[in-house]
Amino acid sequence: MSAPSYDEVATPDAHFDLIIIGAGSGNTLIGPDFDGLSIAVIEEGRFGGTCLNVGCIPTKMYVKVADLAFEAAHAGRLGLDIEYKSADWNAIVDRVFTKRIDLIAAGGEEYRRGDGSPNVTVFDGHATFVAPRTLSTAQGSQPRVITGERIVIAAGARPVVPEWAQQVPYHTSDDIMRLSHQPASLTIVGGGFIAMEFAHIFQSLGARVTVVNRSPLLRRLDRDLSEQFNSIAAGTYDVRTGRTVDRADHGPDGVTLTLDDGSSVTSEALLIAVGRRPNGDLLDVDKAGVELLPDGRVRVDEYGRTTAEGVWALGDVSSPYQLKHVANAETRAVAHNLAHPEDLVPLPHDHVPSAIFTHPQIATVGMTEAEALDAGHDVTVKVQNYGDVAYGWALEDTTGVVKLVADRQSGRLLGAHYMGPQASTLIQQMITVLAYDIDLRGFARSQYWIHPALAEVTENALLGLEFDETD
Repeated sequence: MSAPSYDEVATPDAHFDLIIIGAGSGNTLIGPDFDGLSIAVIEEGRFGGTCLNVGCIPTKMYVKVADLAFEAAHAGRLGLDIEYKSADWNAIVDRVFTKRIDLIAAGGEEYRRGDGSPNVTVFDGHATFVAPRTLSTAQGSQPRVITGERIVIAAGARPVVPEWAQQVPYHTSDDIMRLSHQPASLTIVGGGFIAMEFAHIFQSLGARVTVVNRSPLLRRLDRDLSEQFNSIAAGTYDVRTGRTVDRADHGPDGVTLTLDDGSSVTSEALLIAVGRRPNGDLLDVDKAGVELLPDGRVRVDEYGRTTAEGVWALGDVSSPYQLKHVANAETRAVAHNLAHPEDLVPLPHDHVPSAIFTHPQIATVGMTEAEALDAGHDVTVKVQNYGDVAYGWALEDTTGVVKLVADRQSGRLLGAHYMGPQASTLIQQMITVLAYDIDLRGFARSQYWIHPALAEVTENALLGLEFDETD
């Protein structure tokens, strides 16, 4: 069925040079190159998108609190007689949202609606395509139909909620941080990075956490890290891996999940964290000639162009990486391509790193050992324990580990995997090594490593790699 033509839809209320659907990373697309254009921004929720409002930023503010609580509760290993007593949940919510996040989101919208953005018009109704480059939306209670010379879809993603969960009270990452009180117990269904960050937060603050997942936790990690993390998690939470939910019931004690092995778990609150679905299916994109991939992402080419002329996409709605730093990088590329169509640059998807702010903290970039072997590399690997370097002694660390994967013949780094304190910071040097294709042979001895800083764990891992002799 072909998309309807302009003549088959309501007469447009306004026409714009550029329409942006989504005020997360899409909002940052508007720069000096677009000062002379008429621009529409459509955002039905809070400005700032997932990262600012329900994702990376507020979760890390909670993780900081959880880290302090965890350290206090485990300070005995350092010879300290201190303890974690309790959290003022409402004060934490107030610090994170009332005093920070909500002010920033409101300020972003005010700026776009105000004198600071004279060429921008804001629409706050849900956006759907009704024809090529034609959208139905609203301003307050007033429906609007608008058209654009060019459109950027930056509509993000949403939590996936299984049908069984919809029969009982549940939470997702969209609302779990704004609970009216701290639950005494929490069941988390899921085993990815969102699940494990919230497991750390709520367990450290005093909740009894149960994790239910059909596979091992964080299963996409390199095997050495995944196995060690699952061992740590099993000693921290009530972990039910290899299990699925058969039934969910709600009673006076909370939500009870009956699992496929006949066991059950009851908690005051239930968090669903089984993944996120791109929002392309909510936009009627087929009416614009925009195709979706089988996994729900908007199909784009290497430059961010969709299958419809004049329509682009970026961020979680189309990207293979649901990461804010990737969305930001894609935004910069698409902004350049819109302003300089004669000089297109590809979406930057090389050497994408990620971090998981659970306990222990995890960061990774590049190939796992298995992926490197499958790709045909002659692999050299070094696993280095944090506890083998001086700062690891200071931390009394027994779980931290660095794993480097390299090509034995070329001396090139293939992947870096960190689990332990400061992992997300320590890995940055290895991201640089990958980005600039630095030969690791001699790299460790061509620079100083501050002693006894924790970076020495990277130095020792590099020195443990075995390479063929250079010519």
